[in-house]
Amino acid sequence: MSIFLTVSDFRSRFTRQIKLGLALSAVLAVSAPFANAAQLSTDAKSAIPHDVQQIIVVDYRAMQNSSAAMSLKDRVMPPELKRLETALISSGLKVDNDADALAFAAFRAPNPDGKGAQVDRIVGIAQGQFHTQSIMSSFTKSKTKPRILRNNSIYPMGSTGLSVVFLNQTTMVFGDKDAVNAALDSRDGISPSFLTDSELVNDMSSVDSHAVWSLLDAKGTQTMMRSVLGVASQLADYDTVKNRMKSSRYTMDFSNGVRFDMAVSMSDTLTAATCATLMKGVQLLRKQQGTTLEKSALDNTTIDSSSGSLTVDYSSSDSQFASLLTSPLFQSVVK
Repeated sequence: MSIFLTVSDFRSRFTRQIKLGLALSAVLAVSAPFANAAQLSTDAKSAIPHDVQQIIVVDYRAMQNSSAAMSLKDRVMPPELKRLETALISSGLKVDNDADALAFAAFRAPNPDGKGAQVDRIVGIAQGQFHTQSIMSSFTKSKTKPRILRNNSIYPMGSTGLSVVFLNQTTMVFGDKDAVNAALDSRDGISPSFLTDSELVNDMSSVDSHAVWSLLDAKGTQTMMRSVLGVASQLADYDTVKNRMKSSRYTMDFSNGVRFDMAVSMSDTLTAATCATLMKGVQLLRKQQGTTLEKSALDNTTIDSSSGSLTVDYSSSDSQFASLLTSPLFQSVVK
């Protein structure tokens, strides 16, 4: 179904979600581009709240056709996203047949009680050609009544405790009650949406032609890179560069092999070069400690910096990647 390069913790909850991003970045593993692309419609983008931590978008059909993608999903898909996936597939909405792309957005939202710090939430978005008339007839037949929010009819997804709302015939939003409410507030103009963040919107244009792509904000990037660098993040150099990390993005493609590309945007060229040097040091250390397979993966990884960005690129065959999934280094990252 999908591969998830996820945002990080922000108080432990999202740490589990970053498993794949850390796995691919830290192992520095993951060939040719897909013919398909996972692009979001304007309706879908407008349903993503402004304070987004990470957006993950996958070409649903393309992922199902890749054994490497499916193997990776089965091993590292985080519990929070697995719950959303399971609820969506078992909801009777026939997503397996109708969905073309799936997106997940982790974001910060006001505390429902109006007190204290913001809380972290995840909302799912599915795009495709949905048989909404048939679905609505099924809801009516089963006497399933919607919850109304302005002009939006929000339906329960069976006994999962989650809800779904159709923005139109091609776009549905799903998740827990508060996440769906926040998404609808953004889409209806009650609160700012992702579209008001010009930097992330610009970043999206450079990645959304890929089968899988993800964007992280500054804080998510800092947390991800700390985990990727491991002990190196405890050095003084990391303290110098971490607050200069502006955002990051990465893509995966699964046609004719597996390819992973990541770019971390820094505030200046010197910071990007410093971070690349730190990461190369980690690469050398792991080559000394790794198996023959892991050393080969690291040898096929390119770390560089250019125009204020740190870049990491890796590609392999499906069989090489499948073997890497069982390696001790990979398992130590995703456990």
